[in-house]
Amino acid sequence: MKLVAAWFKIPFWQRVLAGFVLGALAGWLMGPAADTWFGPLGDLYVTLIKMIAIPLVFFAVINAVSRLHGQKSVAALGGRTFLWFVITAVLAVCIGLAVGVVMQPGVGVTSLQVDPGYKPRDIPSPIQVLLNVVPSNPFQALTGIGTTKNAAGETVLAAGRGSILPVIFFAGLIGFAMVKLGERVAGARKLANEASEIMIQITRFVLEITPLGTFGLIASLVGSYGFSKLVPLANFVGALYIACALHIVVVYSGLLLAHRLNPLKFFRGAAPGMQVAFVSSSSFAAMPASLRAVTHNLGVDKDYAAFAVPLGASIKMDGCGAIYPALCAVFIAQYTGHALTPDQYLIVLIASVLGSFGTAGVPGTAVVMATVVLSAAGLPLETIGYLYAIDRVLDMMRTMTNVTGQMLVPVLVAKETGLLDAQAYQTASSNVGLEDSEVAGKTS
Repeated sequence: MKLVAAWFKIPFWQRVLAGFVLGALAGWLMGPAADTWFGPLGDLYVTLIKMIAIPLVFFAVINAVSRLHGQKSVAALGGRTFLWFVITAVLAVCIGLAVGVVMQPGVGVTSLQVDPGYKPRDIPSPIQVLLNVVPSNPFQALTGIGTTKNAAGETVLAAGRGSILPVIFFAGLIGFAMVKLGERVAGARKLANEASEIMIQITRFVLEITPLGTFGLIASLVGSYGFSKLVPLANFVGALYIACALHIVVVYSGLLLAHRLNPLKFFRGAAPGMQVAFVSSSSFAAMPASLRAVTHNLGVDKDYAAFAVPLGASIKMDGCGAIYPALCAVFIAQYTGHALTPDQYLIVLIASVLGSFGTAGVPGTAVVMATVVLSAAGLPLETIGYLYAIDRVLDMMRTMTNVTGQMLVPVLVAKETGLLDAQAYQTASSNVGLEDSEVAGKTS
């Protein structure tokens, strides 16, 4: 048991980093066989994370809203949160365009072919997106099952196509009903609080296997992917990674400094969510780690974070919805030899910001967003097919940028509204798993 105790004493981010390095080494040494041997380990980890995400959000939102003193505070916090979503999205698009212009990833690239696995995505209308927020069957929404059209045009159920927004809507409605009924539902309010605490504890358990999940995911990726796909588009990969890094380090740090918050403390506390996002390439899968990091590590009020973080996981997409479409637009313009006009730059900016909110909850956000932006700017859509072959590598950095922004905005709003525990922020931990007392109990 001393070995277990020693393992838990290692900081969480270091354990995850070790899993990443060892996974990359295993994938490099074993090649495609790594996917067969270690891929299921990564798949199991992602499945466990997704298993806890919806019940965690459902009970957390009910508990948070039922504890608030009416709709005014929710509306004020929601409006302030959404405003910061817009501001950071605008800055992200500007970063993407600037990096594309400076690095010119489309210059000198020749004879690209559309990846055979690429399939055009259907773009839902803004009205349909809004209507989909209200679940026709709340129990179906809680299962994570959405609807899609089959070859005959009929609406059918499709596992894995659900959105978190209907869950937030239904849970919020229950919470508001509890506020309205007051003491008549004191027992239900207590039950929601206890259920939320249970899910938080389960989240701690699941997050402890993140290093093993990271090992499996990275070993599978490195072993099955290879480097041949990256060579023709290496400049684009580099441009995306640099743009995302600049947005995280420069823009996010600048906003934190403007709020008199230490950026190093933020990144220390947010590191677990960022790491899970990078290896899983899923904002949804990273959401439990993000929520835990924002409240436990960074000191954001739990009731506010309970709806701000899940909301951000649905509509806050600085990497997928802002930087990536902007870079795609610049790339295809350079690849085809047609310089973008000032009007087209403005269209890319507006379409990226509005489109990221208009496609909230739509699976494959990056592909959908790139389609929206390129169509709005009058650019050919072949770019998406060209880049699809390397999408997994691109998605790792895009998603980490998304999730970092999803954790940043609640911190900024909490600071502005007095909902931030300054001491907890200043002593930010990088651990999101078991508490010290729980570790002692396991090893005693």
